[in-house]
Amino acid sequence: MEIRVRTDDCTICGVCAQECPFGSISMGEVGPEFDESCTLCGVCVESCPAEAIYMVGEAEKILEERDSSKSRGVWVFAEQRAGHLQGVVLELLNEGKNIATQLGEPLACVLLGDEIEHLSQELIEYGVDQVYLAEAPELKDYRDDLYAQVLEHLVGKYQPTIFLIGGTTNGRSLAPRVATGLRTGLTADCTGFALDEAGNLLQTRPAFGGNLMATIRCPHHRPQMATVRPKVFEAPTRQPGRSGEEIRVELPPLKPWAHILEIVDEESLGPNLGEANVVVAGGRGLGSAEKFRLVEDLARAVGGAVGASRAVVDAGWVSYPHQVGQTGRTVAPKLYIACGISGAIQHLVGMQSAETIVAINRDPDAPIFSVATYGIVGEVEEIIPALIREIKSR
Repeated sequence: MEIRVRTDDCTICGVCAQECPFGSISMGEVGPEFDESCTLCGVCVESCPAEAIYMVGEAEKILEERDSSKSRGVWVFAEQRAGHLQGVVLELLNEGKNIATQLGEPLACVLLGDEIEHLSQELIEYGVDQVYLAEAPELKDYRDDLYAQVLEHLVGKYQPTIFLIGGTTNGRSLAPRVATGLRTGLTADCTGFALDEAGNLLQTRPAFGGNLMATIRCPHHRPQMATVRPKVFEAPTRQPGRSGEEIRVELPPLKPWAHILEIVDEESLGPNLGEANVVVAGGRGLGSAEKFRLVEDLARAVGGAVGASRAVVDAGWVSYPHQVGQTGRTVAPKLYIACGISGAIQHLVGMQSAETIVAINRDPDAPIFSVATYGIVGEVEEIIPALIREIKSR
């Protein structure tokens, strides 16, 4: 902590010196002066009638040292796994390009990993102006601790205005670590962006269970950070042969916070949920974990991914990576089949962008039918086997 004085507001009344219990204050020509006996007790701050004395913490000092007027550029974290870009990265590039164009600033990506230089040209062909490439063997597999250290170093050095990160499992863990390290704000699960008259990013996200939309600004901190769920924005069109700039960055000394003993891949139930063209999801209306297997059978029959409502995940019928909704994944497949899902708003926000929605529910008044393209009223344990037989017969 540090005590400071707004000399323009100070009236040199001497009250602070009179109230100081340690006699640490003497009055100078422009205001109070503090000697080494000051304990930062704050009595002078409370007693100052002109409110000219104030205290500054370490976070505020860091922000003051960072010159926000030098901030420039819209950044996207180019998350990759095994040398392949995650789909949400391309979606962020499209929206990031729109924002960068309005600001008159470049669109850049930060690419971390090992032996991934081939992804630089791919990013450039999708509209990126600059790619900050950081390669090292220790970055081959994603790690929160190491990736956060690299991103904090790069942001501190290049000072982007805006930094967007995909709301994947890794992104949701990485973004708050980076934002905390940079002493800046973070808005999670954004569904839309705009700019105000001052060029601040207006970040829109669902609030109060999806019952209203909140718009958030971060006018005094840079970079302005936000995460975005997959399938919220459309991906741009690739422009083969497009040129851009690749910037190889020097890594800071990396200090691992943990030692990884083993990485175990979870057994997958079909295609990746976030990228599948067909999703078959089950809800509490199925009644039991045994009946949820009908959803898995139907998903296999149509070549789709398995989804679930939060109630099903909480009950332990299927693992969290299959959860669709506000606290799970956002999906936008060509076909979404909802089996025994009532249609709470928290679930609808995660799947209502599907091209075609088929709802199967015994309750004809279930909210899911309000967004369904086709509705089937009946018992799922009777309808699903009939659908599977019909599909297999064709």
